[in-house]
Amino acid sequence: MVQTPTRNLTLEEFLQQPETKPASEYIDGQIIQKPMPKTAHSVIQADLTTAINAAIKANQVGRALPELRCTFEDRSIVPDIAVLPWSAIPRQEDGKVAGELHHAPDWMIEILSPRQNQTKVVKKIMYALAHGTQMGWLIDPEEECVFAYTPDLRAVLYEASDAQLPVPEFATAFQLTVGELVAWLYE
Repeated sequence: MVQTPTRNLTLEEFLQQPETKPASEYIDGQIIQKPMPKTAHSVIQADLTTAINAAIKANQVGRALPELRCTFEDRSIVPDIAVLPWSAIPRQEDGKVAGELHHAPDWMIEILSPRQNQTKVVKKIMYALAHGTQMGWLIDPEEECVFAYTPDLRAVLYEASDAQLPVPEFATAFQLTVGELVAWLYE
């Protein structure tokens, strides 16, 4: 039996495909479906989105958005949480939120799922940082730690309970320690 090679889709062709659950991403010409989140992932995603929004949404400083498709350069990714300054939120002329984001998210947060390849997630964060993202977090619920990445491609590990996590300049009203984040897993 002869198999015919599968043709890679272009980014434009990928964007015309129906959305999948969990979301699929377009990276390096390949379609990669994100893993189905488990309980720890979902708890952190929900509570972190709520906590960030409580600190920055009311004053229209910014907004945390879970699972927002971000298409930029030659990729289309769906961070677990994308945090945007208020002025970067896509809007219609009447002010209503609109469509997709057509640039790298300003702050990108990924939550590692069991059996998810950490290197692939880090590469996704690094690519976003090289294209305008101000900060990336990789949260590892199993190890109870956070890696923070900055545009100079520096990575810092935060694992002490009292360690204050860094945030981008526009989101300084939001403060969180590793211990506060990890406590959500025990509620």
